[in-house]
Amino acid sequence: TIQCGFKGVAGQSCGAFLTKGVTFELEGMANDYVGKGISGGKIIIYPDKRATYKSEENIIIGNTTFYGAISGEAYIRGVSGERFCIRNSGLTAVVEGIGDHGCEYMTGGRVVILGKTGRNFAAGMSGGIAYVFDKDCSFKGKCNMSMVEFEKLATEDEETIRRLLLNHARYTQSPLAKNIMDRFYKEKKHFVKVMPTEYKRVLRARKIEDRMDLSEVSDG
Repeated sequence: TIQCGFKGVAGQSCGAFLTKGVTFELEGMANDYVGKGISGGKIIIYPDKRATYKSEENIIIGNTTFYGAISGEAYIRGVSGERFCIRNSGLTAVVEGIGDHGCEYMTGGRVVILGKTGRNFAAGMSGGIAYVFDKDCSFKGKCNMSMVEFEKLATEDEETIRRLLLNHARYTQSPLAKNIMDRFYKEKKHFVKVMPTEYKRVLRARKIEDRMDLSEVSDG
């Protein structure tokens, strides 16, 4: 409903508590706490169109971004600082790399990371799913495995990643997303699915309940 365009360097808490129907699009970069508590809005950030550097190799937003995010979407063409999406409970986000402690205490949402992560990824992560593009096989040693496990991509995971790559490329003109999308059949093997063990248990229980409900309806 409301589209806000910005250019330059945003300060602290750009797009904090952004509500449904409002989109912030920033050409430039932003400081810490981008999208803090976002509640349904959409945040799109990409480098200045005159920039010559590779976005996937440079930090474009600061630390503790999307802290406590509730819902909404975020497409970040570039690298985030430390503590990306901590306490995220429902945001869908795409970013091209992050610092230490990514997805810490995350309880919901979907996060796609198209590059390297820092250490201690997924500490305390009890919900949601993260997909990490681990082309150089460096991620597994950086993930905190106390509450999560790795899984192979299912068909629905592939569909989710492709949809988010398409959105990311469309909104930010990301060459990285376009390249992965164009070669997805070959590149999908590099994605690592990070699944919280407790969340997996809950999903399994829900499926059993759904089957029982269907069975009762059928018997009736």
